[in-house]
Amino acid sequence: MATQTLPGGTFTMAEGLTVTRMGYGAMQLAGPGVFGPPKDRDAAITVLREAVELGITHIDTSDYYGPHVTNQIIKEALHPYPDELHIVTKVGAYRDVKGGWPHARSPEQLRQAVHDNLIHLGLEALDIVNLRVGGFDSPEPGSIAEPFTALAEMQQEGLIKHLGISTVSAEQLAEAQSIAPIVCVQNFYNLAHRVDDALIESLAAQGAAYVPYFPLGGFTPLQSSTLESVATHLEATPMAVALAWLLQRSPNVLLIPGTSSVAHLRDNIKGAALTLSEDELTELNSIG
Repeated sequence: MATQTLPGGTFTMAEGLTVTRMGYGAMQLAGPGVFGPPKDRDAAITVLREAVELGITHIDTSDYYGPHVTNQIIKEALHPYPDELHIVTKVGAYRDVKGGWPHARSPEQLRQAVHDNLIHLGLEALDIVNLRVGGFDSPEPGSIAEPFTALAEMQQEGLIKHLGISTVSAEQLAEAQSIAPIVCVQNFYNLAHRVDDALIESLAAQGAAYVPYFPLGGFTPLQSSTLESVATHLEATPMAVALAWLLQRSPNVLLIPGTSSVAHLRDNIKGAALTLSEDELTELNSIG
């Protein structure tokens, strides 16, 4: 696997857990609204196999994508998994019949979710499980001790190798770290949404990864004349510039852009390899 050809190189989150900083987010492999099966299952399988062929060793998923659909496609496409491939999943929600995302954080619900991930991915232990708390794109105040303790107990049982958290505040991170080690934090962060700047630096000092989601704003795309201007100057897409900016932001930032298209997958990798000059970085940093 040609990991050295991917932009950003690799990052080591823990002993035996080194991933390419250029990862792949599998959310879009499910149907519209991340609900139900994809229109073209064979295309989804092709994208996953291409990601691994290109050297990506970090795939982000969840059993509530679909639900179950994305993990089942990952298993069909890639199992038995290469030794160097690390699949990161998340728990803490489920899908209702209307396609909503209600919380599911009781110890019983989390245990069921972990077992569902194990079954649908075809694994005996999960590499990393993120506890997803907070709202759609920002943390919600309150203790996360009970649900995180439940995951820590499953880690002790050998069902989970490493733990992470998602959509959390610095206070919730500290609370979780008082219970068990954290190897990654996955939060909403991009050029225009820079609330976590200090958190990224803190995690970098600790050797922990920061995994931003929605690099272009998610379902409400980031509209920025500055971003458009820089992209036009570089003859690149706004997504390419946004990914390159994240990769240059800090060495502990890991990217997980998602797509159901092989062409877009290659475009994302090519885009992330852009080198932004100091002037371009200064211009882009003014957005936040």
